[in-house]
Amino acid sequence: MSVVFLQGDEADALLTKIEKSGFHGVIRDLARRDCGDETRDAALVNGYVYDAIPRCPTGHVVFDDASPYVLTYNHRFGYVSLLRRFNPVVEVGARRKNQPMWVAPVRHPTGRRTSVHRL
Repeated sequence: MSVVFLQGDEADALLTKIEKSGFHGVIRDLARRDCGDETRDAALVNGYVYDAIPRCPTGHVVFDDASPYVLTYNHRFGYVSLLRRFNPVVEVGARRKNQPMWVAPVRHPTGRRTSVHRL
C-alpha cells in the first residue's frame, strides 16, 4: 500500500540523497509520514493498495528487511515512492483483538445506576 509518492523538487532532493548516502536514510525520513491506520484507510479508500509492488523497467525497488517498507524510485521519471507491506487479514484481526472495550451504564427505572454492561 502506498504511504507517500513524491515528484518534482521533493523527489529530486531525495534522489540526490539516495545517490550520496544510500536509501536507508530516505526510507527512515519517508516512514515518518506514515500515520498508521490513517494511512492505511486513505490507501484503501483511494485505491492505493496493490497486489504486487508497482514497478517500472527503468526504476529501482529497494526492500528494507528491517522494516515493513519498500522504496521505489526512478531518476528518469523523477519520482520516489514509499510503500508499506499490507496484510488485510492480520491487520483486521489485530484491530479486532485490540479494540477498546466499550461500556455503558445500565439505569434502574428509578434513575439510579445499578450496573455496567459490556457492549
